[in-house]
Amino acid sequence: MSMITATVWVPRGAPAQFPTRYEFNEDEYDRISKLAKLQLDDAKEELDEARSADRKSRNGETKMEVDGDDDDLKEYQLDKYDDESEEDEGVPMSMFGNVKALAYHESNDDDPYITLPKDEGSDDEREELQILATDNLLLAAKVEDEVAHLEVYVYEDEADNLYVHHDIMLPAIPLCVEWLDVAVGKEGSDARANFVAVGTFDPDIEIWDLDIVDGMYPNAILGQGDTTTNEGSKLGKKRKKSNKTNEEYHVDAILSLAANRTHRNLLASSSADQTVKLWDLNSKKCAKSYGHHTDKVCSIEWHPTTTTVLLSGSYDRTVVAADMRAPGAKVPRWGVESDVEIVRWDPHDPNFFYITTEKGVLHRHDIRLAPSSPEASKPIWRLQAHEDALSAFDVNPHIPGFIATGSSDKEVKLWNIAPDGPTMVVSRNLDVGKVFSTTFGPDGAVSFRLAVAGSKGVVQVWDTSTNAAVRRAFADRMGTAVDYQDVKERLVGVEDDDSSESESGDEPEEGGGERQEGDGWESMEEE
Repeated sequence: MSMITATVWVPRGAPAQFPTRYEFNEDEYDRISKLAKLQLDDAKEELDEARSADRKSRNGETKMEVDGDDDDLKEYQLDKYDDESEEDEGVPMSMFGNVKALAYHESNDDDPYITLPKDEGSDDEREELQILATDNLLLAAKVEDEVAHLEVYVYEDEADNLYVHHDIMLPAIPLCVEWLDVAVGKEGSDARANFVAVGTFDPDIEIWDLDIVDGMYPNAILGQGDTTTNEGSKLGKKRKKSNKTNEEYHVDAILSLAANRTHRNLLASSSADQTVKLWDLNSKKCAKSYGHHTDKVCSIEWHPTTTTVLLSGSYDRTVVAADMRAPGAKVPRWGVESDVEIVRWDPHDPNFFYITTEKGVLHRHDIRLAPSSPEASKPIWRLQAHEDALSAFDVNPHIPGFIATGSSDKEVKLWNIAPDGPTMVVSRNLDVGKVFSTTFGPDGAVSFRLAVAGSKGVVQVWDTSTNAAVRRAFADRMGTAVDYQDVKERLVGVEDDDSSESESGDEPEEGGGERQEGDGWESMEEE
């Protein structure tokens, strides 16, 4: 099994030019060994509880009627088989128990086993890790052969090149990923950073530094798995696991993450435990918990201008726009025909937002027209974009009216949103399987690049500006002179051994710029 569940771009200039290799020094050893000891203590405690329960169960059973069986147990001491004696325990086992017994030298010159001349090969490694100012990082949450990890790609637009820079091992299947521009756990620091938050089937959120390669343990954990206290970096005893919904941490899978780009220390998360939580990245603690929904909360996004308002969508078939400063206030609520998949604001007109659903329908709503009840919801327009679940959606941050949709039907469609409604521009099967993620490039220079990923576990970066229908539809918004000559479409993937670039042989289905009944478009304004 191989699939990519989520992707996110990193803007140009955000990564360090020369990422560093993970350094396992004394401080890092102390940090990880303490964390490992806590985890081993938890495992031992669970094992003791299981053994105790097993003994009680066996003691409660009816004794054998034949006395000979009891005599055999006593003769061979089988009745004490499960008991542990002190002399048999030996040395306590630790994950890093023998590390300090290893000999090491302060200088490699003193180590007789290191014969490689100093700095030989370091320049090559440094160049291999280099990220240029014109490069973008693309992060992909991936599962491959039951191994979960985050792949960090480098996308070189001018060279039509996409390659894996490094990867990060994850504890469970990843479901969502969000880029962070703030250093987590550093009070009072406003410096720009390059971190990533990852949500998985586990109820904890892991945060990693993307400028460190081959890291062993996350820089921070938000949730029940966090063993740090508020006092510096001291490690406290891990809390007893609980599956009961509470105000401090999630107790079920993390389904969506949203970083606040104005209040940079705030991260919102939504979960299958039906709550939305607001995290302070400086203290790594949950600042507030919200229970606006009655089912899994699958998608959230901050308002682009009123940055304290959060949009959330749920499997309870409702969408809420709530001001996080007023947790007890009544919130406007919109209803849809099936489970919500994704919610997104329109960055070019923040009065409007989009909702995608399990039945392949795309809704556009005006927040100023909040209904009296979810049943009374009336969208500006409603589009049957796909026949299957509309599982991927994005709004181009630089080009007004340019949106992309993806579905379980394996199709990716591009749409032109005009004042009178949407028009399909082009439809493509990019050979990624069921489409789980479509994301536009974050910078102006790559605004027409669309990263697409899905159930086949591959990423394709489609330069949509090389498509003739796209050039015709957005000629007045491209910012450069449009060449209407035939241009070979650019579709860049990770290079295989046999090929230098992924090319799709499918011909695009162009919308032709005219609205037809087959497009599934219908206006709701006349009703």
